[in-house]
This record gives sequence, C-alpha cells and structure tokens, in this order.
Amino acid sequence: MPDARALALGAGAWSGALVAIVLPGRVALAVVLLVAAVGVALVAHRLVGPGWLGPLAALVAVGGVAALQQTLVATSPLAVLAEDGAVVDLRLEVTSDVRTVAGQYGDLQVAEADVSRVAGRGTAWTLDAPVVLMAGADWPSVPLGTTIETTARLVPGDDEVAALVRPTGEPRVVAEPDVWWDAAAAVRRSVRAAVAHRDADARELVPALVVGDDGGLDPVLADDFRTTGLTHLLAVSGTNLTLVVGAMLVLGRWAGVRGRWLHVLAAAGIVGFVVTARAEPSVVRAAAMGTVALLGMTGNGRSRGARGLGVAVLGLLLLWPRLAVSAGFALSVLATAGILLLAPVWRDALLRWTPRWVAEAVSIPLAAQVACTPVVAALSGQVSLVAVVANLLAAPAVAPATVLGLGGGLLGLLWTPLGVVVAAPAAWSAQWIIAVARWGADVPTAAVDWGTGPVPLTLLTLACLAAVPLAPRLLRRPGSALACTGLLVVVVLVRPPTPGWPPEGWILVACDVGQGDGLVLRAGPHAAVVVDAGPDPAAMDACLDRLEVTSVPLLVLTHFHADHVDGMAGVLEGRDVGEVEATGLLEPAEGVREVGLALGRAPAPASYGVTRVVGDVTLQVVWPRPGSRVDPGESAPNDASVVLVAEVAGVRILLTGDVEPSAQAALARDLAGLHVDVLKVPHHGSRHQDVDWLTSLGARIAVVSVGADNDYGHPAPDLLAALSASGVRTWRTDTSGDVVLVARRGGVGVITGG
Repeated sequence: MPDARALALGAGAWSGALVAIVLPGRVALAVVLLVAAVGVALVAHRLVGPGWLGPLAALVAVGGVAALQQTLVATSPLAVLAEDGAVVDLRLEVTSDVRTVAGQYGDLQVAEADVSRVAGRGTAWTLDAPVVLMAGADWPSVPLGTTIETTARLVPGDDEVAALVRPTGEPRVVAEPDVWWDAAAAVRRSVRAAVAHRDADARELVPALVVGDDGGLDPVLADDFRTTGLTHLLAVSGTNLTLVVGAMLVLGRWAGVRGRWLHVLAAAGIVGFVVTARAEPSVVRAAAMGTVALLGMTGNGRSRGARGLGVAVLGLLLLWPRLAVSAGFALSVLATAGILLLAPVWRDALLRWTPRWVAEAVSIPLAAQVACTPVVAALSGQVSLVAVVANLLAAPAVAPATVLGLGGGLLGLLWTPLGVVVAAPAAWSAQWIIAVARWGADVPTAAVDWGTGPVPLTLLTLACLAAVPLAPRLLRRPGSALACTGLLVVVVLVRPPTPGWPPEGWILVACDVGQGDGLVLRAGPHAAVVVDAGPDPAAMDACLDRLEVTSVPLLVLTHFHADHVDGMAGVLEGRDVGEVEATGLLEPAEGVREVGLALGRAPAPASYGVTRVVGDVTLQVVWPRPGSRVDPGESAPNDASVVLVAEVAGVRILLTGDVEPSAQAALARDLAGLHVDVLKVPHHGSRHQDVDWLTSLGARIAVVSVGADNDYGHPAPDLLAALSASGVRTWRTDTSGDVVLVARRGGVGVITGG
C-alpha cells in the first residue's frame, strides 16, 4: 500500500488544484470542505485506514493555496487599475526570456515579470504580482533577471496574471541580472557557439536537447517531431536532467567521489540545470520528474520512484497550483508514472523470450506512450503510430547529443576550439535524431486523425486503460507480440484511401490554417497557385497534401504579416515551387526576413495591372496601385496587400488579402462595377470594412479564413449579418475546416472538411 498511498497523495493534490481553478471560488471551497468532511468521517468509522488522511490533507492544502493565489491576483491593485486601462509607473523584474510573437499590427516582445511597485491615480503600492510584459518590436530588449522601471498602460489579463503591461515609455534599468543568470546565459551562448558551424537543423536541435532552447528550430521539423512522438526532446524534460546528472554521477564516481558527496554532486547538478534552463515552473517541473526518474534507478526503484512521484506532484502544486491545468505537467507526470509502474511489468513479460536490453528498450517508450496518448490526442487531435519505433531509433543518440552538447558548451567557456571538438559528436547525434523524425513523419500513416471531442477521447482513454492488463499477456508470447507488430507495420506503411478527396472539379480551397490565410487555386492536375501560406507550416503542408498538390507554379504573398507568411516552409516542403511574388511594401521587417531565409532569395514584386494565365488560372493584380495613398491611421502592411481577381473554370474570385477600409474604398473607385462570384473576405472578417463595397460585388459565396477562438473577435457579427442580408452565404474555416469551392453547372458548390 505505500506506493498507492504515495500516488494518492499526488492525485489528491492535483484534484484540489483542479477544483479551485475550474470551479467558482465559493463552490470550490464548498467542494473541498465537503470532500474533507467525508474523508474524515470514513476514517473515523474505520471504513478506510488513517493513512488515507494524507491525500485528503493534500487536496485541502493545494486547493486552499490555489484559491488564495487566485484571490490575491484578482484583488491586486494591478488588476483594479487594469480594468480602467490606467497608465502607471512600474518597477518590475523580468522572470523569463523575451520572445517575439506576431501581433495584429506587428511583432510584439513578450516576457513574464513580477511587479514589486506600482504608482498611479495618485497612489503607490508595494506588492508582488505576476504580469505579462508586451512591448513593441522597437522597445529595448531586457534580459532575464533585470529589474526595470517604466511607464506603461495596464490591460486586464487572464486568471494567471494580474495584468498585461503595455509600455509607453523607455525602460530604466534599476538592477542588472544576478551573477547566476549571467553565468547561465554564458553557458547557453557557449552551447550555441560550439555547434554554430554545423548543419542548420543540428545547430538548433542541440541547444533544444541540452536546455530546451528551441527558438530557432524549423517549424516543419518541429511538426515532424510532433508527428513522431519526439516532441519531448525539444522541451526541457526530466530526460534532460536524468542524462546530465547521471553523467555527472558517473564522472564523480570515476573521480573517486563516494557516499554523501555523490548526493551533494547530484544536488549541485540539479540546481545548475534548473538555473541554466531557466527557473520557470516548467523547468522546475522537469527537474522534479527527472529526480524521480533518478530515484527509480536506485535499489527498490519502483517503490522509491512512486513515493517520489507523489511527493513531487504535491510539492510542485503547492508552489504553482496552475500547473494542474498545464499540458506539459500532465504529460510529464503521466510519462514518469508509466515508466515507473507499467514498464517493469511489460519488461518482465518480454524477458520470457527476448534479451534484457531489447525488453527494456521496447517497454519504456511503449509504457510512456500509452500513458500519454489520451492527453496528446486531446492536444493535437492525432494518435501517432510511429512514436514507439521513433523513440527506439532516436534513443541511442539522445544521451551523446545532450551530454556532449552541454560538455562542449562548458569547455567552450574555457577555450572555444575545445568546445567545438567535444560538441561535434553531439551535432552528429542530433542529425541522426532529425533523420529519424523526418523518416517517421514521411511514412504513409505516421499518425491518424482522432479528434478532440469527448466521445473519441473517452474511447481512447478506455483503450489505453485496457492496454494495462492486456499488454503483458500479448508481450509474453512471441506469436502474439510479433503479430501485433506486423499489423502495426502494415497499417503504418499502407496509406488508407480517402474516397472523394480532393473533390472532383475543385477550383478554390481556403485551407484551415488557423488565424491566417492559406488559399489554393487549382491550376491543373496536382498543380496549384497558392495565395498566402498561413501561420503554420504543418497545417499548410497538410492541406496541400490532402489536395495532392505537388507543383506550385506561382506563390503569391499578399503581405508580410506572420499569419500570411510564417507557413511558407509548408508550401516549399517536397514541392516544385516556381515564381514567388509579394507586395512591394517590405514591412514588417521580421516577416520579410523570414520569407528571405525560407526562400533563399527575395520574392519578386507583384506587377500591378498585369493579367496572366497560370495553367487553368487567370489572374490580375488590381492592388496596390502605384502611388496610392491610404489612411495613415490604418495598418500600412495590411493596406499594401496584393489584391487579385482570379478566374478558374469560369468562376470569378476576388482575393483581398487584409486590405482595410481606405484601401477598399480606393478599390471601389478603381474597379467600379466589378462583379464576382466568390469573395474572400478581407482581414479574416475584421469589423473594419467598407461594407457597401463588399455587398456591391454581387458575390453569392463569401469565404472567411479565420482561426477558432481568436483574440480579435474575427469574424465580426455585424459584418456577417450585412453579408447575409445582401444574399451572400458565408463559409468560415474556424467552423467548417477546409472550405472547398467546386465548379458545377450553373454555379458554384461548397464542400467542407478534408
């Protein structure tokens, strides 16, 4: 029972956090007290042993901490000021690395921070409240650990932070980062320098393996890692810590360190790892799970590991209750539990007919995969069929890539050439892992679409639970084990048919690429003109795959915002791409740079007024007109969008990019009397439209390319109502998936899905 009680301790803590976070405050408190009372009554009547008071205490403690933290955040002076949109003076410490994200009107620098002082509306407060800092691309970047003062406007945040901070003034540095942050930054820079001259993907993967620094990884490659179940290698995980600290202990023993000093060495390694990888909740969580894995490697490891896992979950949730709703936390805990509890049983079953090294190599990734599959499917809508094999093939290269990558970084601090030599095998190992990810993602059925609804996820969870007792029965006999393996191989290597897709006679597809545009015009068999590439290479690549497009004679990028160009690598992946054209306004610079890096050259400017024929597609560029002027209060990149009138199979289509009202008004004057059959609604259905012009075009079908649950309120209900009132039927990618237009006698049909 000690293992079960230890795991119940963690389960109780997790339940308490979920109750406090998901339910309203008073309801959560009532539920926690009710469960505690029932538990105490059960113990008092000796229906359960007193040892089970521990999980109840964990539930109450974590639930109370979570409720208290949420109350403190909600009632913070920052939250009150944010509700009024106040401009205040702040003192804050940056607690995460700054990352660049695409905003509606340009790139933003985003970082987490803790505010220690705020002054506004005639009052000053000293406090400790978490915020998210959101600054423009031209705001000076502030390193992790720096304390600054600045003037900013406060905006309401979510339940995790007291406010969003939008600086309106320059930062004034009050205190530089502490020495350990400088040391950690130096190690991270040295790791990158040690592999700087290697293959582009390898030099990005090694820092990801060592300290989770995956900022420069190719998005298409990252998607291949997701498809093959290797994503855990790209984030800071318990595996990283286990490898690093394990290598330190081996070296320590070789150097003569014994007894308690080995524990001191391990503790120093854990602390050093956490600081180097950034002491954020996700990193501390990974360190805790890695420590549990190290306990599992000792004598009586299964029992010690289970106890360690329960205590680790309790400790982490007492510090950060919101980890309870973190996918990374769930995956980490489930994978660790699977390895500790399931893998030994499955290993013993395989030992009946396989060598020990084979049994362990198969059972560990299989147990982790089964434990994590429902959560992975809930996040991605897919179930990987190659994850176990991919992890088996990648496993031998993970340790040298991680340990030697870190070793190269540390030695590079002393002498750069030595670091380069030591890190060379790390880069070679990373190249092998990359090859495994790409191979696995390229097999015909690497993953199957499963869905994220309650019914499919419930069925998948029940199947994984059934695998717990069933797997040992199958694995202990070579006949059944090999038969299951052969069946899986056949399913993976033979692509299942998709009857009726792509639909016969399709002419235009608005790909479901999330919050962005990715439009495909059929130019012939397996050929298409692509207009914009969306924000996600994987989504764009998958859409073109579904349409069986292998040749793109023309790619048009209407403008350089991330939601139109960041997915370009997905268009280029495995296809023959001909001409690439774009707007002449080279803004924002980050988007222009990303396009240049992906393409290897600058795209040609789209030629205004020129009509061309590309296969079955006739195209004319009707905007931007040379010398045209638009409203300075609008987004210049949006208003410089390339606007196209296309015709396919006799159907006329207007593709509008993200043009805003002033540009639309200019188009109304330039193209007086224009009539089209299909309208691609500008700017994802933003409320900023020239509705009179849009409804005058005579379109009977409108397509809105938009992401589900986006933060911009797209598409605007008023716009949809106006289009509907004028007789336009509107189709949206956020509710319909891929929207496919099909030429039919006397009109145009619409098919959704794919």
